[in-house]
Amino acid sequence: MPDKIEIAEGDITTLHVDAVVNAANEALAPGGGVCGAIHRAAGPEFADACAKLGGCATGEAKVTDGFGLPARYVIHTVGPVWGGGERGEGMLLANCYRNALTLAAEHDLASVAFPAISTGIYGFPPDRAALIAVRTVRETLPDVPGIARVVFCCFGAESRDLHQAALAATAPRG
Repeated sequence: MPDKIEIAEGDITTLHVDAVVNAANEALAPGGGVCGAIHRAAGPEFADACAKLGGCATGEAKVTDGFGLPARYVIHTVGPVWGGGERGEGMLLANCYRNALTLAAEHDLASVAFPAISTGIYGFPPDRAALIAVRTVRETLPDVPGIARVVFCCFGAESRDLHQAALAATAPRG
């Protein structure tokens, strides 16, 4: 079976996938980084759709239409703010990826693109976050067989390299 996971460097708002994942804030309001870029690219109706969802808890996921994006849907997930690693941040980050994939499967989506959740303003160490992201996706894919393609869309070469290293480190042996 070929690997369903790809690593790409670029702008997540331009990807032609069924869903892009928004590294959202709890209010699902326009913000900075990936969240701000998705809100700008999706257009003004997007913010209205987000507001109707009533927010999102850390580690959970919710879905809206993609509006002006090439992606049909946006899956919103709220990553943890890094506090030194002693407050369950790793588990919460893993939940973001797991819950987003589960939600994608529930909506019969075959392709999903993730940013590097929590590694911007939320301060999660990028190397640790990449390993958690790739490991969680690998562990979750067997439970969501309809998902044929997962893209880690990295904003910059450093993030791309960290995700490629995580992909190699978590590759099935044998």
